[in-house]
Amino acid sequence: MGLESALWEATRPAYRVRYIHDPNGSLHIPLYGSYGAANGKTARAKLSRIVRGAPEVLVKVTGRQRGGGHVKAHLDYIGRKGGVDIESCDGEILTSKEDIAERAAEWSDTLQWRSRPTVSSVSLVFSMPAGTDPDKVLGAVRALAHSELSDNHDYVLALHTDTPRPHVHLTVQAEGLDRTRFNPRPVQLNRLREQFARELRARGVVAEATPRRARGQGIAGSSMALVKLRARLRDGSSGQMTDADRRTNEQAIAVARGQAALPAFIALGTERWEEIRKAYRQAVSALDGTGSTEDRDLASDARGFLNKHQGMNATPEVFAAHHSGLLNRTSPVREINASRHLPPDKGKSR
Repeated sequence: MGLESALWEATRPAYRVRYIHDPNGSLHIPLYGSYGAANGKTARAKLSRIVRGAPEVLVKVTGRQRGGGHVKAHLDYIGRKGGVDIESCDGEILTSKEDIAERAAEWSDTLQWRSRPTVSSVSLVFSMPAGTDPDKVLGAVRALAHSELSDNHDYVLALHTDTPRPHVHLTVQAEGLDRTRFNPRPVQLNRLREQFARELRARGVVAEATPRRARGQGIAGSSMALVKLRARLRDGSSGQMTDADRRTNEQAIAVARGQAALPAFIALGTERWEEIRKAYRQAVSALDGTGSTEDRDLASDARGFLNKHQGMNATPEVFAAHHSGLLNRTSPVREINASRHLPPDKGKSR
């Protein structure tokens, strides 16, 4: 297996990828799930970013708004009630309450003919790690929104720099000009991640968009609502454990005591990680065989990456290992309180 084929196998998305080759062009292995083709140069660049720890982009659907009132409340939030510029798809800045209310009404009026309440807009967030130039993040989102959405959907975007991670809120009118609904599924979200990373790289920001499993990371499995609730539990503003955490911790304790087995998807994830490791090793062999000094250096870094990531740990495994350690250190009386301990939550990422 050549370098391009091996890297495609290691980084392909979880869903079934559909693509069409140009019959008049040369046949390439698709390096990206939704567009583009792999050649030696792009494959080496992508492998280098993966094994050398390039920052991963984050793209997430944060909510869906129903009705003009809900849309207006969301726009007030991302605009910080006039404190942050809200930019429309044609470059107009919405600053006044009247502008925001008018836009919210426009997005909802087209839905009056429907027999029941439906989604007026879909909100997404595009984020990068701390230290990334916020203006370049905004420029990347602006460019991808124009290329992906402007021909059919109205949208607005707002840059937030009030947290260490610069991020852009993109809110899209759900009803398109051709009545097509904007409802991003995994395929489209993956495409947005890939294009976000490409736009950042075009602006000089090193960024990558790969599945968690291609980086040796298991499933995180925490929704944004659950992450925020756990944060309130840790800072003391809420004292009641969530049902999801209670079930997760009870299952983890049962696994640690040998009374239950890990979920079936853990074994599937481990099997898939072994396939990915095999593909990476084939890529390393292909690089070693070229005789190039740069290729040998990249192959060495790839071997170091594989040595660092021997296994893939999903959240249930981490919880079970955590409670196993607690059970080994605590007395039988204190075991009862183990289920109340919440390990640090890092949230869900792509």
